[in-house]
Amino acid sequence: MYIELAVALVLGAVVALVCLKRKKKGLLKAQDNWWGVGSRPQKPVDDSIRPFNIETTTEEIEDLHRRIDQTRSFPALEESQFNYGFNAGYLEKVVSYWRNNFDWRKQVDILNRYPHFKTKIDGIDIHYVHVKPKNLPEGTRAVPLMMVHGWPGSFYEFYGIIPLLTEPSSPDDIVFEVICPSIPGYGFSEAPHKKGFDSVCAAHIFNKLMKRLGFNQFYVQGGDWGSLITTNMAQLEHNTVKGLHINFAAPEPGLLMVLSLVFGRWFPNLFGFTEHDLKRVFPCVKKLVLDTMKESGYMHIQATKPDTAGRGLNDSPVGLAAYICEKFSTWTNPEFRDLDDGGLERKFSLDDLLTNVMIYWTSRSIISSMRFYKENFSKGPDQAHTKIPVYVPAAMASFPNEVKHSPKLWVKQKYHNLKTYTPMAHGGHFAAMEEPHLLAEDVQKFVKIVEKIKMK
Repeated sequence: MYIELAVALVLGAVVALVCLKRKKKGLLKAQDNWWGVGSRPQKPVDDSIRPFNIETTTEEIEDLHRRIDQTRSFPALEESQFNYGFNAGYLEKVVSYWRNNFDWRKQVDILNRYPHFKTKIDGIDIHYVHVKPKNLPEGTRAVPLMMVHGWPGSFYEFYGIIPLLTEPSSPDDIVFEVICPSIPGYGFSEAPHKKGFDSVCAAHIFNKLMKRLGFNQFYVQGGDWGSLITTNMAQLEHNTVKGLHINFAAPEPGLLMVLSLVFGRWFPNLFGFTEHDLKRVFPCVKKLVLDTMKESGYMHIQATKPDTAGRGLNDSPVGLAAYICEKFSTWTNPEFRDLDDGGLERKFSLDDLLTNVMIYWTSRSIISSMRFYKENFSKGPDQAHTKIPVYVPAAMASFPNEVKHSPKLWVKQKYHNLKTYTPMAHGGHFAAMEEPHLLAEDVQKFVKIVEKIKMK
């Protein structure tokens, strides 16, 4: 007992020392680059904001149907469920629905329910959805909020949460003005034409976008790549970004993280670990390795040879649907791997899943979206933004089935001004699409805290 107490005291002193020694390491900087075709033109570039409408044609739909009709099926292994990837038997049902029941024209009308725009920044067209509240109470101003998606999602992930933020039911809630851009190379944002476009470059462009829209200060929210991009936005513009809300935080190695991994199982209270933290952080080594292998193969492919793997997906709508929708199964709940249908329709409708696929298909953006992994991972783990803390007010919504779990202690090592860390009741990786009400409530809670602080 005395030995354990002594160890705990020593560890406590080390932890306190590490926390006290956290120092500012400067601010993140970004350079203006030209991502368009060829060299930067000498004459001024058109920086106007243009309305954009998503459209389709009979030829586009007929081409899709022809490719679906010509797909070559392959039988699934017996009792394989989703453990070998997207189950071929269930894929036949999805493809049949896509071919015979899915109404793309109807979904296009749904996509156009909110106003879309494009504007050219650093040589490429940036697409975004901009939703202003319809019934803003007199004497109040909407709070600008940018929400950034990840892979293999799109701006469409936010269609369920937008009305909860722009038209909240409670008079005590903050009313937001929501901007949802497409990451360059995703959906209807033009892909960069030059190498090197990473998360910091995307953050730089999105900060420029918000300034072009007239916002001197604003909030940002993101998951997956969106969490990294919005984090970089806060690192670049700490006086402009009023607050940062994320629902994904990739663990970044450090002394405190190492100490917590070595001793956290035996001294959980010292590191603030909850039962859920212990369950997620300390599985047996075998399980940890196997789970990582099961869900990270796509990342290695996309971080090394995206153009090779992506070419087949760019030609085959069925292959594209299987590749994308499989993530909406296992990243929503890893136990869905053991279900014949991957649990897809437990959380999402086929219309919503296929609409997201169609955004990639009609824009031919799967290859350029996969390149984003190559651009970010090829620069190694010592990029500038990984060493610079975030000082703006921040919040983390920790969903229990998120692919990678980060305890509060780990999150605080990066986000020094963490105002809230909320263990969510349920939900996985695609939080805005899967649990829009929970995410909206957490965004409201965080922004109310920051706004009160600002008023004081």
